[in-house]
Amino acid sequence: MYKNILVPVTIADDRDLKPVLQLAQVLAEPGATITLLHVLEQIPVHALSFLPADHMAKRRMEVEAKLADLAEGVPGGTSLVVGGHASRAILDHAKEAGSDCIIIASHQPGMQDLLLGSTAAKVVRHAICSVHVVR
Repeated sequence: MYKNILVPVTIADDRDLKPVLQLAQVLAEPGATITLLHVLEQIPVHALSFLPADHMAKRRMEVEAKLADLAEGVPGGTSLVVGGHASRAILDHAKEAGSDCIIIASHQPGMQDLLLGSTAAKVVRHAICSVHVVR
């Protein structure tokens, strides 16, 4: 049972977050905090010139609203949106917040994952707390 669970999530229509959120609730002890974290990856500078000036601000507001809605349905749930590189931001937040467990979803690995590594794989290798991977 865990007191401070971090659940990195991707806000995408094709992602089924139910298994991850259910596992977080099962593993949470009474009164635990479950933080849903979304990392907004940085857009390369050369690509920003093709986007409206307020694109990132609007995107952040959209993600914050969706994440807050998700967190409302989770006992002890809170939401947080940060910027940066996904695996590094997840690991940094887990350390700063004193998370005792990270529950992360993973896709079926492909050839590109053998060469590059996925976010989940990086989190598993470098986290200082327990990590549960859900497929």
